[in-house]
Amino acid sequence: MALSFLSFASLYNAYLRRCLTGAGLSRQAVDIDGETTIHFWGPDPHQTTSNKTSLVFIHGFGPVAMWQWRRQVQFFGPDYNVYVPDLVFFGDSTTKSTERSEVFQATSVAKLLEKLGVEKYHVVGTSYGGMIAYHMARLWPERVAGKVVIASSGVNMSKSDHDELLKRGKQESIGNLMLPQNASQLRALVDVAANRQLNMIPDFFLNDFVKRLFLDDRDKKLELLHGVSVGRDEFISITPLKQDVLLVWGDNDRIFPLEMARKLQSTIGEQVKLEIIPNASHMPQIDRPMKFNYVLKNFFDGSS
Repeated sequence: MALSFLSFASLYNAYLRRCLTGAGLSRQAVDIDGETTIHFWGPDPHQTTSNKTSLVFIHGFGPVAMWQWRRQVQFFGPDYNVYVPDLVFFGDSTTKSTERSEVFQATSVAKLLEKLGVEKYHVVGTSYGGMIAYHMARLWPERVAGKVVIASSGVNMSKSDHDELLKRGKQESIGNLMLPQNASQLRALVDVAANRQLNMIPDFFLNDFVKRLFLDDRDKKLELLHGVSVGRDEFISITPLKQDVLLVWGDNDRIFPLEMARKLQSTIGEQVKLEIIPNASHMPQIDRPMKFNYVLKNFFDGSS
């Protein structure tokens, strides 16, 4: 295992912190109730301006939020009050509650924003975070009074979709696929989640990433996976959203294939757009960040 001062993961983590700080955000923490503490990146509370729209980015499974949203924070930071929470059991966010569902995560983020005095906002969620964004918009339409972006997210995942995902990932359990414990499992995840392969990268290098990005609170994150409500039954009931909704998908998403996006578009609401990003995988905000950013900007600005 690489020593910490030789760890590329640690060095990149420090770089990301500088990027978010440079974009005007700071690392903060709020006790949202007697059981749960949420850590997040957000604007300095003394510098938040009321004439800016608030924008919330919700990450998926994998590394903490700043690894998933760095390019979006830098792009939208000058024009929005940007909030980037680490979900419960990611980063330093934690809870004593036994709740593990997406609704619990959605409630935690909504409570955070309420504590911060953020009354209305747009919300953007990717993958697991898209499920949470959906529930925030469904449960609190008066707060998510702006627009909703769901990117590469199995909000409508059926049991057969879940089983097919395990086949594509060549894993026996969703935990081994989404929370790799070694270099081999990380290669399997990247093979289905990204437009790249890691076959030429040595194990010691990948194991360093596994240790620093996936193993913290792994047992609790497994509980979160088992607490996800979708993927258990063949028939999924989707409550339509009242907000304008944008679905963003990579054309080569092998976690949640494009056909799931088309089915979701027909059920999630009346004002739903689907934007397919070419040459992108399950992480379009990372694969094609500028394309992703301008798609969102046009949506927020009301242009096509």
